[in-house]
Amino acid sequence: MSWLAILTDMNQKASLLTLLALIAGAFIFTFSTHADPATEEESVWMTDFEAAQAKAKAENKPLLVDFTGSDWCGWCIRLDKEVFSQQAFKAYAVENFVLVEIDFPRGKEQSDELKAQNQALAQKYSIRGFPTILVLDAEGEVIERTGYRPGGAEKYVEHLQEILAKAAG
Repeated sequence: MSWLAILTDMNQKASLLTLLALIAGAFIFTFSTHADPATEEESVWMTDFEAAQAKAKAENKPLLVDFTGSDWCGWCIRLDKEVFSQQAFKAYAVENFVLVEIDFPRGKEQSDELKAQNQALAQKYSIRGFPTILVLDAEGEVIERTGYRPGGAEKYVEHLQEILAKAAG
């Protein structure tokens, strides 16, 4: 093989490696600059009830508590998909509630402390099925008990507004 052929072959390989590096860089940049929806949602929904209650007191907001079986309960999954993951709900809820998820998963790992907290809360609030949504005052007193409602995020926001209006009136 001549020197010219070797140099040409090396230039092609270098060009290909450069192209692959650029594509990989663009890929990494794209994913690093966009929020992961799961991470974003986890930051909005608290799992530590006492910390959520303290936040509710400090911000003078009620709590919206979602008792869910997030990885097995069909109606819970549907409520999350149709309502809780939608921007119309998130925009309203973050301004008006402290959001708390009390999860009873079958396939997700949870700490023993979280499991114990969730069991105690389910017993305290007499949770009989999932999803059960509680609107609580900052002291933990029940304002309203609700659950899945058809109609999507906008209708659910209207429902929550009615609950808060009734509690204020």
